[in-house]
Order: sequence, then C-alpha cells, then structure tokens
Amino acid sequence: MARRPLSAALALVAGAAALVIPTGFGAAGTAQAAAPGDKDVTAVMFEWKFASIAKACTDTLGPAGYGYVQVSPPQEHIQGGQWWTSYQPVSYRIAGRLGDRAAFSAMVNTCHSAGVKVIADSVINHMSAGSGTGTGGSTYTKYEYPGLYSGADMDDCRAQISNYNDRGNVQNCELVGLADLDTGEDYVRGKIAGYLNDLLSLGVDGFRIDAAKHMPAGDLANIKSRLSNPNVYWKHEAIFGAGEAVSPSEYLGSGDVQEFRYGRSLKQVFLNENLAHLKNFGEGWGFMESGKSAVFVDNHDTERGGDTLNYRYGSAYTLASVFMLAWPYGSPDVHSGYEFSDHDAGPPNGGQVNACYSDGWKCQHAWREISSMVGLRNTARGQAVTNWWDNGGDQIAFGRGAKAYVAINHEGSALTRTFQTSLPAGDYCDVQSGKGVHVNGSGQFTATVPAGTAVALHAGARTCGGGGTNPDPDPGNGTSGASFGVNATTQPGQNIHVTGDQAALGNWNPANAPKLDPAAYPVWKLDVNLPAGTTFAYKYVRKDGSGNVTWESGANRTATVPASGKVTLTADAWRS
Repeated sequence: MARRPLSAALALVAGAAALVIPTGFGAAGTAQAAAPGDKDVTAVMFEWKFASIAKACTDTLGPAGYGYVQVSPPQEHIQGGQWWTSYQPVSYRIAGRLGDRAAFSAMVNTCHSAGVKVIADSVINHMSAGSGTGTGGSTYTKYEYPGLYSGADMDDCRAQISNYNDRGNVQNCELVGLADLDTGEDYVRGKIAGYLNDLLSLGVDGFRIDAAKHMPAGDLANIKSRLSNPNVYWKHEAIFGAGEAVSPSEYLGSGDVQEFRYGRSLKQVFLNENLAHLKNFGEGWGFMESGKSAVFVDNHDTERGGDTLNYRYGSAYTLASVFMLAWPYGSPDVHSGYEFSDHDAGPPNGGQVNACYSDGWKCQHAWREISSMVGLRNTARGQAVTNWWDNGGDQIAFGRGAKAYVAINHEGSALTRTFQTSLPAGDYCDVQSGKGVHVNGSGQFTATVPAGTAVALHAGARTCGGGGTNPDPDPGNGTSGASFGVNATTQPGQNIHVTGDQAALGNWNPANAPKLDPAAYPVWKLDVNLPAGTTFAYKYVRKDGSGNVTWESGANRTATVPASGKVTLTADAWRS
C-alpha cells in the first residue's frame, strides 16, 4: 500500500495493511487470553504526561472501575512536537517528553494505589529515521545509537516496506523509513528484554507491542521468555490485511492481539448499515476468538486514518463505545486523546492535562456515557447475551444475563417501549442519564430512549447517588466546581453555551458564556471550576455564527457545589 512520504509523517500508516504507531494490548506467556483479572477495560491515555495520568487514575479511572491504563511510549525519542516522535526511540532510558523516570515510577505507584494496572506502549521493532539529539540528550544517527545499537544490529534491508504480500519485506525492511532492528539477533533480543525488564522493575503490569506484525512471532516469543515475568500481559498490535503474508493470528501464542476488523466494522455498521446486524458481532463475523482479542472503537492511528469512528462522529461514536463496553467480545480499549486538525499535531501543552474538556483534551475515558459503562461491564462479566431485541434498523436492546441490560437508539426519533429483561425486580439507576428505572416482577421496564442515546441498567447500580455504584465519577481535574452536560440538538453553525450568576459563567452575559463541547453530541459538556459550597443559578443558551442567541425556556436552574469535588449536572436536557 502507498505510504505517506517520510517527511510528511514518520509514523502514520494509512489504511489497514500496515501501521507504525499502533495500539495493542498485552497478553500472557502461554497466550493468557483476555486481560487477566475481573476488570478488563483499558483507558488508553494517548500522549498524556505521566503526572496527568497519575491524577486521572485517582480522580476518574479508579472510581469508574477501569482495570488498566495504557501510557504512551516512555523511552527517550527524537525531538519534535509531532505525536509520532514518541514512536522513534533513540535509547531505552525513560526520558521522553511525557516525563522522566521519577515521574513514571510515581505514576505507576499512584495508579496501583487507585486499583489501576499499567500497560506501557513498547516500541521495539525499530529505532529512528534520522540523526540528532534525543529528548534525554543522547546523540544518534539512523543506524548508530552509542552504547546500545550499531548498524550491525539492524536488518540488512535498508529500503522501505513496499509489499505486504511478501513476509520478508514486511518483517525485514523499514517501516516508513525507520531503522529496523534485527530481532533475530541474540544481542538485540537481550537489549529489548533488558528494557522491558527495567519497566517491570518499576511495577509495569504489561506491554503493548507496537508494530508486532513487523517482527517474526518467534522473535517476540523469545524476547518474552527472557523477561523476569515471562507470563506478563502482552497485547500485540498486528493489523489485519486481507491476503497479506503476515496474519495477526500468528501472534496469539504469546499474547492477546488487537482485532482491527472490530473497529472498522463498527464504523461500517453505525454509518452505513443497521445495528440489528450486530446480533452475532464477533467470532460470528470471522474475528479472532474473543478471549484472545483486544478491541477498540478507535485508536490514535485509526482516528487519524479514517478507518474507524472518532470523536467527530458525535452520538455514533458515543453509542459505539456504549455497545463495545456492553457486548461480551474481546478486551476493550477506550481511547482518550485530543482534538486535531493537523494529522501530525502533538499533544496540547506537551501532554500536560490541566483539565478535561479544555485545551483540546477530549477525555473520552471520563464521558459519562462511556465511564458509566465500565462498571456495567465489570458487573456483567461472564454473563451471556440474553433478551436480544431489535426493530430491524438502528434500535437494539439486549441483556447480560441477570446482571445488566442496555438499549441503544441510533435513530432520529425517540424510542418508547416496554423492554423484557432477566434482571431481578426492583429499582435501578440508568447509568447513562442518572435517572431511576423500576423493573417489575416479570423483568420488564418501560422507558423512552431519546434519539442518539442509550439506557443502561446493571446490578451494581441500584440507586442513583448513594447506596450503589457511582455512575458518574468526577470527569474533571479533581478541583471543585460543576460538570455540565445537556442534551441539545443543533443545526450546523450553532453551539450550546452555559451562563449564570457567576463570573465563570459569564454573569448572565451570553457574550461571555463558555461554550460546551459537542464531542458526545447530542450531549454537550463542560467542566467549570467554582468554589466549594457555592450555590449558583444557570441556564443554557444556543448561539449561531451570526451572534444570534436563543435562551432555553423555563425558570433558572440551580445547583450547589459540594464541599469537595464537582456537582454533576450531566442529565440536563434543553428546554424548548
């Protein structure tokens, strides 16, 4: 397949056949399929600084029930602001733009304290594509890395990969011009194992093996056998390409493998087909076996390459994530990145996340619709799909045994019906909206599911607020204030703002009212910092590009900031 010129993007691989900066998941020595433990959802914090990840583990990931956090490559790399510089190593020191060794170690310890394990994205197929000084001060040339590698440690093919139907070309030549390590050499295997063992010594719980497809499966198995914990969790990034010489399934012997067809198929179904077709989604579609597959709606490559959904797709993206977390296939990755218009743009603030939903940080891991589903997945673990219903189109519902039930409405009008579940009778919290739902003695409940939304019930959330699983962990930066989230439809060029009787809300002046983020459209979101204990009034306004302002109807809304944390206002709906 054609590749972008090296000067344009040294790490992006367009399309399915190859990939240079992947997103895999770890697995275990004897193919310990699926993430070990009771919590198999990973938040992939793409290009977040280690200190910011540590805070997220405490504030959001731990409380929501995420089992893992995946961090971007920690090793020293080439200099530059582009995101893909992280995927061009120049040494195995922990000295990249995201933090030094101390920051990395502190992050691992903090995340462990929050009950979250750490996966390190590991770039071991190649080194850099040029020469210079790395982020940690190391000097290098493309084939010379003093104290680490020389030209003799690289594969003999010094040309770019050009034929994905030729195994030797794929595994011995250079991925978009990056110096390809000869992983068949004992010395190279030892150096790579030494790097991974160093990360293990700092408490890392597993590895994502970047560009696994470009290394023979036997080489990777040998490297893994040299680790201090040869059964450590591995996740291989190996992209499926029809008819290609290298198959992702070759790597199942040493770890889980990312099933790229999963995300591609979700995009096709949500945009061009019917959700009713998802009734046997997974192995019934020819995918790898569930217990050894890592899945995602999008990752950092595919959101840029366009072969999956991404944050720009509004409710289709959000509902695809809801489905992934509710559906019992594979181990899910939840991508959490940042806005981009430039394909190569690096992280805002060099990876420092001062607050979610600001400076371009999307924080998908903390969206109520997504984070609330992590608890549902944990509760429903091991339960088969039951009580499937669909309307033949884009409205579906299904249960997970007696533990959970989800209804998804991907159509343009509201869905009102009585749903049949296998849930025990009683009161539940719809963790999508934060509203109570009653299930009768026959396992039925009646609900209206607005267009572009879902309803989700599970045995771990019987009440909304107190006495049950918190369906909405603090999605912000841990300070006091308000988390706004209003369901509001708009026309192109229109935006939703919030204003009120506080300076941070524009003091009732629509011109100064902060704009909410439409990434989870039709839900618009924003976190606003306000002093603890503040009682405030607010309303939502709709503004267009000409400055016209439409206020929502009704009386002013009111809320009070708690003594610590944020008041959650994410169940608001626009009042016409």
